[in-house]
Amino acid sequence: MSPPRRSSSSHGDRTSTENLQKNNSSNSGVILDISTLKMAEVDSEVPPLPPRYRFRDLLLGDQTFQNDDRVQVEFYVNENTFKERLKLFFIKNQRSSLRIRLFNFSLKILTCALYILRVSLDNPKDTPCPMCQNNSLTNTTETPGEIKWGYIFWVNRRVPVWAIQVTVALISFLETMLITYLSYKGNIWEQIFQISFILEMINTVPFIITIFWPPLRNIFVPVFLNCWLAKGALENMINDFHRAIQRTHSAMFNQVFILICTLLCLVFTGACGIQHLERAGKELSLFDSFYFCIVTFSTVGYGDVTPQIWPSQLLVVILICVALVVLPLQFEELAYLWMESQKLGGNYSRHRAQTEKHVVLCVSSLKIDLLMDFLNEFYAHPRLQDYYVVILCPTEIDIQVRRILQIPLWSQRVIYLQGSALKDQDLMRAKMDDAEACFILSSRNEVDRTAADHQTILRAWAAKDFAPNCPLYVQILKPENKFHVKFADHVVCEEEFKYAMLALNCVCPATSTLVTLLVHTSRGQEGQLSPEQWQRTYGRCSGNEVYHIRLCDSKFFGEYDGKSFTYASFHAHKKYGVCLIGVKREDNKSIMLNPGPRHIMAATDTCYYINITKEENSAFIFKQEEKHNKGLPVTGLYDAPSRLPVHSIIASMGTVAIDLQNPDPPEESSKLTLPTENGAGSRRPSIAPVLEIADSSAILPCDLLSDQSEDETNQSDEEGSVGSDFVKGYPPNSPYIGSSPTLCHLLPQKAPFCCLRLDKGCTHNSFEDAKAYGFKNKLIIVSAEMAGNGLYNFIVPLRAYYRPRKELNPIVLLLDYPPDNHFLEAICCFPMVYFMAGTIDNLDNLLQCGIIYADNLVVVDKESTMSAEEDYMADAKTIVNVQTMFRLFPSLSIITELTHPSNMRFMQFRAKDCYSLALSKLEKIERDKGSNLAFMFRLPFAAGRVFSISMLDTLLYQSFVKDYMIAIARLLLGLDTTPGSGYLCAMKITEEDLWIRTYGRLFQKLCSSSAEIPIGIYRTESHMFSTSECKDSYLQSQVSINVEQGEEQRDRRESWKEKTAHRNSTTSDQSEHPLLRKKSLQWARRLSRKSAKPSSRAERISQQRLNLYRRSERQELSELVKNRMKHLGLPTVGYDEMNDHQNTLSYVLINPPPDTMLELNDIVYIIRSDPLAHMPEDSQVGQTRSMRNQQDFGTETRDETHL
Repeated sequence: MSPPRRSSSSHGDRTSTENLQKNNSSNSGVILDISTLKMAEVDSEVPPLPPRYRFRDLLLGDQTFQNDDRVQVEFYVNENTFKERLKLFFIKNQRSSLRIRLFNFSLKILTCALYILRVSLDNPKDTPCPMCQNNSLTNTTETPGEIKWGYIFWVNRRVPVWAIQVTVALISFLETMLITYLSYKGNIWEQIFQISFILEMINTVPFIITIFWPPLRNIFVPVFLNCWLAKGALENMINDFHRAIQRTHSAMFNQVFILICTLLCLVFTGACGIQHLERAGKELSLFDSFYFCIVTFSTVGYGDVTPQIWPSQLLVVILICVALVVLPLQFEELAYLWMESQKLGGNYSRHRAQTEKHVVLCVSSLKIDLLMDFLNEFYAHPRLQDYYVVILCPTEIDIQVRRILQIPLWSQRVIYLQGSALKDQDLMRAKMDDAEACFILSSRNEVDRTAADHQTILRAWAAKDFAPNCPLYVQILKPENKFHVKFADHVVCEEEFKYAMLALNCVCPATSTLVTLLVHTSRGQEGQLSPEQWQRTYGRCSGNEVYHIRLCDSKFFGEYDGKSFTYASFHAHKKYGVCLIGVKREDNKSIMLNPGPRHIMAATDTCYYINITKEENSAFIFKQEEKHNKGLPVTGLYDAPSRLPVHSIIASMGTVAIDLQNPDPPEESSKLTLPTENGAGSRRPSIAPVLEIADSSAILPCDLLSDQSEDETNQSDEEGSVGSDFVKGYPPNSPYIGSSPTLCHLLPQKAPFCCLRLDKGCTHNSFEDAKAYGFKNKLIIVSAEMAGNGLYNFIVPLRAYYRPRKELNPIVLLLDYPPDNHFLEAICCFPMVYFMAGTIDNLDNLLQCGIIYADNLVVVDKESTMSAEEDYMADAKTIVNVQTMFRLFPSLSIITELTHPSNMRFMQFRAKDCYSLALSKLEKIERDKGSNLAFMFRLPFAAGRVFSISMLDTLLYQSFVKDYMIAIARLLLGLDTTPGSGYLCAMKITEEDLWIRTYGRLFQKLCSSSAEIPIGIYRTESHMFSTSECKDSYLQSQVSINVEQGEEQRDRRESWKEKTAHRNSTTSDQSEHPLLRKKSLQWARRLSRKSAKPSSRAERISQQRLNLYRRSERQELSELVKNRMKHLGLPTVGYDEMNDHQNTLSYVLINPPPDTMLELNDIVYIIRSDPLAHMPEDSQVGQTRSMRNQQDFGTETRDETHL
């Protein structure tokens, strides 16, 4: 750049610098760098720095540059003026303006009080009149009916009162002028013609004039009009008060306050005005005029007090007109705000929040089913009866919800607020910072469940930001969104629990029913009035729940301090009928289910047990003294069934009376020997006693470990082809963040994605259907819309390391949409897991995926059908498709997930079934009684064939009282694996096990042999369902057949009872083979029909037509399936068209009494101890170092991801 140009630039800079200094001489404040201004004014080419701005200056600095080229600039100097400071003090500052308004309000109230004082001291006859003769009104001539105008314009004002009024008026005048000056915005007339300014001038200027003109000291001044100024000052003061304390008040409160103030001002103005005007007439007192105003404004009008002269009558007319205009407007505004407040729900007062306990329920949309489930479960606990529930919902309250909340049971303790959890104002209305807990529920009926989770996450963040100390209970839908709300105290992920529960349903029947009954609050009184024995037993056992207590505080477990866990569990069940399932050390946060006999109970341990009620609500009845008095020997608990503990006696208020036969722990009576006649052929000659302290040599390894040892050492070629290639380890790829790592059976190498496709061959294999694979175990087919991350939790429990290799079932995923590579990457390491694109409403897809070789079909509710125009129609497609498969494949066990629990009555629907109608009536009776489990007697639910995820909402509600329920449920379902904790599995009672006889003896057998803890029974009974209508009169030919079937059914029931009673003495009875007996009954029925002659030809033709119709329907369905199989090239040998389970019913018995008799084919739920905890150290030497590293990594991850 040339020197002349540089000189010109320098000259321009000096000029701009001088101008800037001149401008900053008036308004100056902050130090500004002039070089910045230079860069803005020069050309785009930047001149180089002078030589003095080099490395030396960067190190040492340049004081000359800082002192010469920097200018101090001050900002906001306009606020330093005297007017701005006054405006800041009188108007802008919240606290100072509040004090000014309070002072102004006090002045106005003082003027009104001085007016009342002046009226009370006033005597009209002594009123001076400066304009009259002798300065008095008493000397004037009075004419009847004449208005004495002097009494209106002049009053008798004492000197002290005048002095005070003048002082107050002077202060008010100066304040008004100052406020007017500070509020001036350029239009002086707008300030002058304000009503408040005019009233101030009327009430203050006359008093100021009297200072300079003494004869006017007794002139009348309408000081009572200051009540309107006091009303305005009070409104502004309240606004400033709420603004100063950072709290908002409702518009409803504002409007009510304005209405009350308006009424008071009208009455006060009318009373004072009429009293003053009547000085010229009848001379009314101030109280009489106040009485007249009240009577007039209330439209009563007694007429005993009335104004006599026309000025006072005119004032009454004016006041009535003003009231007719002002008051209706005020009432209309009040009514509108009231209606709006009813929609918004008002506020939950701070006083109630600080003196009473409440919880906040945040939902995006409130449905009646969701509300009733929450209220019934929340208020089922006695200690929560005094809690209030504040519902915060952004939508307007539904009509059905409004009707429910108007019921006296809920109206006193449920408050609905319309608002958003993302607004601090709405959270303040709900008093979130004072709440005991906040429940944030997701909207599962949304089509986009990810968007619903995003809304839940934002609500949780907003609640945590507003009230950090409020416990959060969050429900999330998709597992990949769970880590966003990890900070919450309790989190329930819907898809995690749903898929894990459906997976366990395949290996442990009716696990969904078992867990659902455990997480629902019940007293076990459901079905007790039913004539059916199974309903009474099932209903009584459904009252069992999980409770906790410290060992040192427990009557149940306190005596087992220093004993093994297995010993304590067995003897507590034997003595009290309670089932000890888990324990937690004081120095450890993890709960362990059945830690095994090596765990020694300590006084500080927390015990978790299953019982009808918690120990604190139990009454203990000792009967040992009665037995001594009667001369009966005190023996063990299992010597006779008549002396077993009365486990199911339920008293009022949830109290259980437990009959304690022997309060001291038996020493030698617990050893039961097998009867000699049953000793032959049994697996063990007797039941060994449960040891107090674990003996490593006496503890037998569980079946799992023995199976594993066989798999690893003595495998045959046939078995080796099934599981020889499997290894144990942690899945390398988790589909989402936050999944708890579980040790599983894995493939040595990941399977290629092409090999995971079941219906298409690839270069590695040419199989195109399930038959070609030659699976040795039955298939498990899962029908879902898409491969979500939650489906990963279906595979993990079925491939857990504790599942025997030879019992692993192939898993086929039947998906509407093909999965993405991310999901395939997560499942390609699991053995025998395949997928196929197809739907359950396509018969070809079902046959290709191997439905005839499947033992279980799991139908997952589809997200696209969860939202429907009619709420309960969301399950229509699923129900109809399942009903079709139920007709086509009657032997298949179908496990279905529904959106609404009330729709389970349509599963396996029979139109002409009297028994289903009876169950429907029973459900209505239980619902009218207020039961939380009214649907429990529906046969599909009792058998574990249907499940709704909304049933698990109570798990989140129960965690408010039982903070351990989510952890126990996750351990039971296999979602979490704590080191040393057991897992849920099942065993089947065979003919060889019937010598044990009772559930109590089975408890001892399992505890002593394999340290397993049974928790319940899944029982299947034979039952004859009538397929005719209750009042069927159009087929008279079926009367004799129905009577014959009823007699045979009755004989069959009697025979079943007799055989059950003598089952311990014989094992070859015919009742133990229901299929053979069924065939024999059908054969006998056909013989009786052939021998019996029909009464008429019409009846015979009608019966033949009916049989032909039945056969044709069955054959038509069978031919349809076989033709499709032939078309697809599949063999038809495996299709069984006659074997079904339509004449059986199944149900779950949770923690049945010890004297419950075992029956054939009973499935016992057991909690098996961790196999790794029983493995000796020598057996673990063969494991590789990487395996141990994976295990350590998994343990750390579990501690981190456990919610």
